[in-house]
Amino acid sequence: MPKILVADKLSEAGLKVFARHKELVVRVEKGLSPDAIKAIIPEFDALAVRSSTKVTADLIAVADNLKVIGRAGIGVDNIDVGAATRRGIVVMNTPQENAIAAAEHAIALMMALARRVPQATASLKAGRWEKGKFVGSEIFNKTLGIIGIGNIGGIVAERAAGLKMRVIAYDPHIPPQTASKKGIPLVSLDELLASSDFVTIHVPLTEETRNLINADTLKKMAPYAMIINCARGGIINERDLHEALTSGRLGGAALDVFEKEPAVDNPLCKLDNVICTPHLGASTVEAQENVAVAIAEQIADYLLHGTLRNAVNVPTVSPELLAYISPYLALGEKLGKFLAQISDFAIEEIIIEYQGEVIERGISPITSSVLKGILTPIVGNRINIISAPAIAKERGVSVREATSRTAEDYVSLIGITVRSGAKQNYVAGTIFGKKEIRIVRFNNFEIEAAPEGNILFLYNLDRPGVIGNIGTTLAKHSVNIATMYLGRDTAGGHAVSLWNIDSPISKETLDELAKLPNIISVRQMEL
Repeated sequence: MPKILVADKLSEAGLKVFARHKELVVRVEKGLSPDAIKAIIPEFDALAVRSSTKVTADLIAVADNLKVIGRAGIGVDNIDVGAATRRGIVVMNTPQENAIAAAEHAIALMMALARRVPQATASLKAGRWEKGKFVGSEIFNKTLGIIGIGNIGGIVAERAAGLKMRVIAYDPHIPPQTASKKGIPLVSLDELLASSDFVTIHVPLTEETRNLINADTLKKMAPYAMIINCARGGIINERDLHEALTSGRLGGAALDVFEKEPAVDNPLCKLDNVICTPHLGASTVEAQENVAVAIAEQIADYLLHGTLRNAVNVPTVSPELLAYISPYLALGEKLGKFLAQISDFAIEEIIIEYQGEVIERGISPITSSVLKGILTPIVGNRINIISAPAIAKERGVSVREATSRTAEDYVSLIGITVRSGAKQNYVAGTIFGKKEIRIVRFNNFEIEAAPEGNILFLYNLDRPGVIGNIGTTLAKHSVNIATMYLGRDTAGGHAVSLWNIDSPISKETLDELAKLPNIISVRQMEL
């Protein structure tokens, strides 16, 4: 009989789902130390967690019978997904079940911030009647700027419209027509910050969004404006926010998430114009029950029937097919990530061309991997290979597949075009041998490159000395180069190069590279 370990607090509703299946043995052990979990994990087929238990590579290494890890919630930051994948363990999450709770918490914080409810409550409880001290402001007819109008941001927009607020949004990854259907005008980040009375954040923490709100962007907000963050700590630079709030350059802030949690000694929480909660966005009775029921049903269905839902690391295919297409799944995802990081426009259309033998085994899972690669830098961990097509559709992205039985110079080839109006980018890749992933074309450039790890992508005029200048600059900053791949359109025309480096480089080094002679653009990416 399959055995399930529930290592974190899970709603009784979720435990009742397990109890309905007499074929399952469930053991609840909350608050165990890492060593205690490691001691008992070898006997279990499934592990159910929330955010407290850290499912590390060391824990996974001794989990000899573990088949599935279920995370009751969106983020899988506490799970070493790579280690689980290498051991053939499915990792599942519940990406949609707490969206309403998170959206409503943002609205609640906004209203409490506007009317200074927590400060007035604390004053009255301290025995003071300071009616004139806590004059607030109305939200009626005010402008709410939403950064990120995915699932949660979209719900916030609906609620704010019902409160008769003017809603605008910044989301570079949403096509304008999709936002238009939702009745939300898209604006630039600068315009949103300058025009909004309230700003609320609803994007994942990625390299693109880390420190998105910083000293420079905060200066663009009105001195009376207020900011709300129920998304992830790290999107707002907390030191810069503290300076803006204490200097009078910003009216107030409401924070549910922090760079370091628990945030018990965070200086922001001591400011009079800040209200804060301890990461309560998903902490409603309904949301707790929803994620518990969802993860319990998903784990039970997988153990008893082999059904996969919301798996972040495994496509829904047979083991035989998976063995053949696994390299193509990895290729598709890396090509997608490459395009997402190289394209400076909101992608409206994706065309995936399959050529050669790859079309004989079914291309649908590979398409999902491509979409996951393109969308992960945009929407974060809530996307997986199962949900990627639905999320692309939700965001108004058109996806088209084309096939050909011949691939000219290769056994199989996958080519991807992304478009937005007149703008487009194209990349193609193949598998060398059985599993060596290679990019073989980017736009007009023939190139053979391994898309792996930390990469610098440079676009330049094809002139003598360019490569030497780049290498010299990297050496000056102690950047070790693993490999370099070069492609050009014509002699003396334009060239592109991909540089595999051992670790990411600083913004200062990037800026220095960009100022070198004959360099058109330079970009850092992670594949």
